[in-house]
Amino acid sequence: MQTDDKLPNESSIPPLIIAIISNEVAGFDKERDDSKSDQIKSASCIRPISISSSSETHSVSISMPSSPAEAAARSHHGNRVFFKDEDGNGRETAKPKDKRFDNFKTWSGKLERQLSNLRGKHVAEPPEEEEDRQDHQTHTPPDFDRLPADRYFAALEGPELDTLRASEEIILPKDEKWPFLLRFPISSFGICLGLSSQAIMWKSLASSDSTKFLNIGHGINLVLWFVSIALVSVVAITYTFKIIFYFEAVRREYYHPIRVNFFFAPFIALLFLALGVPPSVSPALPPPLWYVLMAPFLCLELKIYGQWMSGGQRRLSKVANPSNHLAVVGNFVGALLGASMGLKEGPIFFFAVGLAHYIVLFVTLYQRLPTNETLPRELHPVFFLFVAAPNAAALAWATIHRSFDYGSRIAFFISLFLYFSLAVRVNFFRGFKFSLAWWAYTFPMTAAAITTIRYASVAPSIVTKCLVVALSTVAILTVGALLVTTIIHAFVLKDLFPNDIAIAIRERRPKKSRKWYYRNSGSPDASILRYLKYTSSDSSDIFDDKKLPSLGDQDEPDHCAKVVEP
Repeated sequence: MQTDDKLPNESSIPPLIIAIISNEVAGFDKERDDSKSDQIKSASCIRPISISSSSETHSVSISMPSSPAEAAARSHHGNRVFFKDEDGNGRETAKPKDKRFDNFKTWSGKLERQLSNLRGKHVAEPPEEEEDRQDHQTHTPPDFDRLPADRYFAALEGPELDTLRASEEIILPKDEKWPFLLRFPISSFGICLGLSSQAIMWKSLASSDSTKFLNIGHGINLVLWFVSIALVSVVAITYTFKIIFYFEAVRREYYHPIRVNFFFAPFIALLFLALGVPPSVSPALPPPLWYVLMAPFLCLELKIYGQWMSGGQRRLSKVANPSNHLAVVGNFVGALLGASMGLKEGPIFFFAVGLAHYIVLFVTLYQRLPTNETLPRELHPVFFLFVAAPNAAALAWATIHRSFDYGSRIAFFISLFLYFSLAVRVNFFRGFKFSLAWWAYTFPMTAAAITTIRYASVAPSIVTKCLVVALSTVAILTVGALLVTTIIHAFVLKDLFPNDIAIAIRERRPKKSRKWYYRNSGSPDASILRYLKYTSSDSSDIFDDKKLPSLGDQDEPDHCAKVVEP
C-alpha cells in the first residue's frame, strides 16, 4: 500500500462504498461514465473517491400553495409534480383537472371525446377517468340526492329563496365565477313573458275600437313580435344546453319550491306569441296548434297539482308563494287562445281546472295558514302575480262566452282592486336587489292594461279611456325601465347572471363544532381573555356589555376551559 501525505488512507473510504464496488454487476449500467467508474475502483487501493462537480444532477420540485384557499382548490385539481433538470427544463407529470363541477354535469368526461364518439370515431377513455367515473357512479355524494322542500326553506332566504343563510354552506366554490350554464336560471324566461305580453298589448291598442283615438298602427306590434320570437329562441336554446350538459342543476331547480313554477314560463311565452301574432303575418292560426301548445301544461299540472293535493313535503299549504300563480295562469291563457281559434270544449276544460286551483291558491296565500312558510315582510314585485290570473280569467271567459258579461267583469274588478292595492304601497318597493325574475312580474301589469282595453270597448267613457292610457303607460314604462336595467347589468356591470346559490345547497345543515378557549393567567392583556370568554366565533357578544362582569368578579380558576357555542 502506498502512503502519501496528500492522499487519504484506504480506511478513510466508507465500507458501504467498498462493498458496492466489490459486488458490482458487469454491464448493469451502460450509460455511466467509464472514467468515473475506473476512478472509483482504483480509489480502494491508492486514491480516494473523487466526485466530479460536473455530474448531472436531478431535482424534484413540488409547488406548495401560498394560502389555505389555494390548497383547497388544489385538492380538487389534484397534485401537480414537476421534474426538472439542472438546465431548468421540466415536464409536468400530471395535468390538473377541475372536478369541482363534475357532479352537476350530465357527463363528467371530456367534451371532445363525447363529440368524437357522436361522429363515429370511438376514443378510448383514459384509465384514470374511467376509474373516476365508476367511483362517481358507485359513491354518489349524499348532497346530490333529492332535496326536500324543507331544506330549501331552511338553507335559503329572500323573496325568491335565492340567498344563502349565514349558517349554511354550499357544495360549489363561492369565491369564483361558475360556468355560464350553471349560472343561467329558469327564471330567464321571465324576459320572454314581459316582451311577448307587450306585443299583445300593442296589438290590442291598434285593433280595438276603444283606442282608435290614439291612432296606433300595427308596426310596433310587428317589431315586438319578431323580437320576442328571437328572444324566446335564444333563451330556449341556451337552457336546452343546460339540460344536456348540467342536468343535475336543472333537477335542483325543479325541486326548488319557487323555481318549479317558472317551468311553466316557456310554454306561457309560446301562448303569448300565438296571441300576439300580427294580422299581416297570419290572420288566423290552425286549431291543431292549440293542442300542441297545451300538452306540456297538462303534463306539468298533473305532476304539480298532484303534489299540492296529495300532501307530503310539497303540499300547497307548505310551499304556497305568489309565484305559484305562474302554474295557474297558463290555464286561462290557454283557454283564451283556444276560444279565439273557435274551440269550445278544450278551453272550457282548462278554464275550469285553472279556476278551481286559483281559488284554493288565493285563499291559501291570503290566510297564511300556520303550516305555510312566512312570506317576506317587504312587498316584493312578486306580489303583482296576484293580478295576472283574474285578468287572464276575465279575458278567457269573455272570449268563451263571446261577450264581456258579469262573470268577466267580476274577475276584472277583482284584479283592478288588487292592482291599486299594490300600487299605493310605494314604500314597500324600495331597497331590493335587481333580479331576472322581475320580468315575470311585468306581464300582470300588461295583462291589466289589455283587460282594461277590452272592458273599455263595452263600457266606453272618459274614465275607461283614461284608465286605458294610464295602465298602458305604466306597463310600457315598467318594461322599458327593466330593459334598460337588464342591459346595464349585462354589458356594463356584467353581473346579470351571478352564481346561482339556490342550486348548490347541501342536503343537511353543517354541524357546528364546539370551540374551546383556555384562559392563561400569565397573559399580559386581560381584555383579550375577557373577549374570548364572552364572545362567539362570529364576533357577536353572547351577553350584553352592560351585564358583563368585571375582571375582578371572575371566580373561575386561571386555567379553566370555556365552551363557546358558535
